[in-house]
Amino acid sequence: MKLKKLISISSLLSFLLFSSNIYAEKIKDLVMLEGARENLLIGYGIVVGLDGTGDKGNVAVSGIVNMLKKMGINLSVNDIKQKDSAAVMITATLPPFPKAGMKIDALISAIGDAKSLQGGTLLLSPMKGADGNIYGLAQGPVSIGGFIGGTGGTTTQKNHLTVGRIPQGIILEKTPPFELPLKNEYRYFLKKPDLSTAVSISKKINDSIDENIAQVIDHSTISIRIPDRYSKKEFEFLTMIEDFEVKISLPAKVVINERTGTVVIGENVKILPVAVSHGNLTIEVKTDYSVSQPMPFAPRGAQTVVVPERNLKAKEEKSALVEVSGVTLGEVVKALNALGVTPRDLISILQALKAAGALNADLEIL
Repeated sequence: MKLKKLISISSLLSFLLFSSNIYAEKIKDLVMLEGARENLLIGYGIVVGLDGTGDKGNVAVSGIVNMLKKMGINLSVNDIKQKDSAAVMITATLPPFPKAGMKIDALISAIGDAKSLQGGTLLLSPMKGADGNIYGLAQGPVSIGGFIGGTGGTTTQKNHLTVGRIPQGIILEKTPPFELPLKNEYRYFLKKPDLSTAVSISKKINDSIDENIAQVIDHSTISIRIPDRYSKKEFEFLTMIEDFEVKISLPAKVVINERTGTVVIGENVKILPVAVSHGNLTIEVKTDYSVSQPMPFAPRGAQTVVVPERNLKAKEEKSALVEVSGVTLGEVVKALNALGVTPRDLISILQALKAAGALNADLEIL
């Protein structure tokens, strides 16, 4: 059997390689400060200036008519050309600690039957938070990063045309409410809850400061008490401890994306000794077309016809048992390579190994 290196098959199979089971990361990459969170904004708007690629209905046009009435211009729906405007939804993400006057990007998505937002301009639209209050205003030219060209049956298209962005298209008009924790006590939340990581962070902070100021509350929460000598320099102190490096261990996990055939295997994954047999079944359906012509002196009305002839073949490849085991990532890769299978076959094998209890790792399917 010719061995195949799965890690080079069209970049579909990837393996994460690490030099050791334990490695160091900065605390700021593992946690987030209480209150330092993102907030979501959403709004409804009208994109105008489209070259006949907008909505066919009157939804967008009705919105324009209502807006013009507020400006003292009275028009009817029939006075405005259709297909030159589109109704869209606007979404955005507020970064932590936003301030009025800051600008953020806007994501524009068509909600009607518009074919393209190319060349369009978003009219002034309010952006609301989950509480219903307006926190920003969106406006500006829409960039879709693509195009469509041609007419009739000969057209060319690049990228998705009904979704675009407006860089720096939202101006914040109001600061979302934010409550700072107690002046002498802050809490950090782990981005990925893990008790061992929380204990390691707490121990690192206490050992480095030489004072018992960090306490683990649960798997995802660490409480930090500000030392007296930093009573008026809280953020300076938090910046200092966020730069501390903590040794953490990777969980044993295999991540599978069935849509793309991608498999990612963590270093701590182990396979118990097991024998695997994997064979391929190929079914081929072939249709040949033959021409049936009338015989000489055939009755009047006889015609030449095309007769399809279908052939069905099923072929199952022979397979043999292969021993698969490994306690290190290198051994696991070597054992799986020995099977000589494609990435999608490997996905089926990993799922079967997990079901048999031979795969010592969590299996996550995207």
